[in-house]
Amino acid sequence: MRTVVVTGTASGIGKALKGLLEADGHRVIGVDLRDADVQVDLTTDAGRTGLVEQVTALSGGTIDAIVANAGLSTGSPVTLAVNYFGALATLEGLRPLLAGSDAPRAAVTCSMASLLPVDDQLVELTLAGDEAAALARAAELTAAGTGDIIYGSSKAAVAHWLRRSAPSADWAGAGIPLNAIGPGIVQTGMTAEMLATEESTKAVESHVPMPLGGIMGPEVPANLLRFLVSPENSHMCGQVVFVDGGSDVVIRGDKVW
Repeated sequence: MRTVVVTGTASGIGKALKGLLEADGHRVIGVDLRDADVQVDLTTDAGRTGLVEQVTALSGGTIDAIVANAGLSTGSPVTLAVNYFGALATLEGLRPLLAGSDAPRAAVTCSMASLLPVDDQLVELTLAGDEAAALARAAELTAAGTGDIIYGSSKAAVAHWLRRSAPSADWAGAGIPLNAIGPGIVQTGMTAEMLATEESTKAVESHVPMPLGGIMGPEVPANLLRFLVSPENSHMCGQVVFVDGGSDVVIRGDKVW
């Protein structure tokens, strides 16, 4: 039995992953604002500190895997606070607890939205680790009516951080594969409004092409996360694995090579 910490277990991908891992016989320490073993707000310093303290107590100081999955898609600064700074606080704060595992693993939920246009200034401030300045820039975008770009920008920053961090001494050097998934459109509470009508759903599908299978249920990306944090995943390092019905292929084609 492995002990896996998953954030965002109250709904969506996190809830689906929790169910899959528990069905496999593993222990899941769920983290969310509500309906979880650890109930904290990852937008705050107190919440991030509380996450580490409570997981340490519940686990006895040793865990086998971390999945930083909690996320938001609102056009406001709180999306950046959770999607990037909350995710990093989760991964970096809990990393020391992986030291006692025979097969430590870590994963984060990114998005195909990381491939869409971003606000370069926001991404740069975020990657610089200046949370106050990054949140201020996000507030400017919201005030200007362009807050929708915050989500993709936050996920692009996660992808950049992942590529820089995964091969480092803290992760690969410590024997910890660190990777991400990049889902396309998933049927969750987060997307309920944009998929509420046939017209809005068609608009989403025209913006996010998914020729293979279309919109997916949360169990699809959850199954990929399940593999990424399993002992079988021994050599993947710094990969954003797109599970998006083909969005990456349609948007970027073969130019990535």
